[in-house]
Amino acid sequence: MTAVLPESGPPAAAVETVYRPAGPVDVPATLGLLGRGPYDPTTTWDLRGVWRTWRTPLGPATLRVGRPAADGGIAAAAWGAGAEWAIAMVPRLLGRDDDWTDLDVSAHRLLRDSRRRNAGLRLARTDRMLEALLPAIIEQRVTSLEAYRSWARLLRWYGEPAPGPAPAAMRVVPSLEVWRGIPSWDWHRAGVDPRRARAIQAVLAVAPSLERAVERGASLEEAAAALGTIPGVGVWTTAETLQRSHAHPDLVSVGDYHLAHYVGEALIGKRVDDDGMLELLEPWAGHRQRVVRLILASGFRFERRGPRVTLQDHRWH
Repeated sequence: MTAVLPESGPPAAAVETVYRPAGPVDVPATLGLLGRGPYDPTTTWDLRGVWRTWRTPLGPATLRVGRPAADGGIAAAAWGAGAEWAIAMVPRLLGRDDDWTDLDVSAHRLLRDSRRRNAGLRLARTDRMLEALLPAIIEQRVTSLEAYRSWARLLRWYGEPAPGPAPAAMRVVPSLEVWRGIPSWDWHRAGVDPRRARAIQAVLAVAPSLERAVERGASLEEAAAALGTIPGVGVWTTAETLQRSHAHPDLVSVGDYHLAHYVGEALIGKRVDDDGMLELLEPWAGHRQRVVRLILASGFRFERRGPRVTLQDHRWH
């Protein structure tokens, strides 16, 4: 396993902005869904805010988004060839176009209280479909910990060093050409079994046309349909992708190991299956992902039952 990484030179000057949203924005809550676990080298939090790397249409970029100042302004700085693109994306990343106005949760106490306490929660939009889709495939049918480790290994081996003064060990996701060139044995060494590796290869084979089809879609439903044409990309993976890349306000991660149980216990005090979850969320059709995010942000904790899932090791030894 070898990957040729570009040499890093002295940091270029930052491209900076201060975003002043019309309302409150909770930066950690809004951007928290983007990182793929504690090992993700594309996302790091420190006292200055969140650091995030991107492979933009203009090249790699590192973006740092600070916490809101006393006057509500949110400072951001970016480095790398894609810095201008990353800075231009800051308003959408922080939910400028995510309109919760028509969501009425007043009839349910937990949702009403969560909405009041999380008034700054927004759905982040990245416009980076492939960067959301590939880790979602890696997370299929395995524990989160397994998937997080696999994603981190692949980025350590094949990712590009983050431009600018990013924290140590941060990486930018590989280019399409590098992704396509990863040999089968390194997918195994990273813990990605052949079924998921085949799904990733199917995506990589048509990635440019898939991205165009998703962006050309007249609606988010058409974007979801385009993703669903790829073997190995089902409703759960589509939802996990478009929730991040397009801030989809309604897609629910049907098929998730715990989500239906969590939603059922939070809303009616008992566990339900996927069909029961969708029935419970139906009154908020059009906003179902927002309702799920309110539940997750509410502080509600459900009791996990049954034996722990055994971690599987798909690597070659």
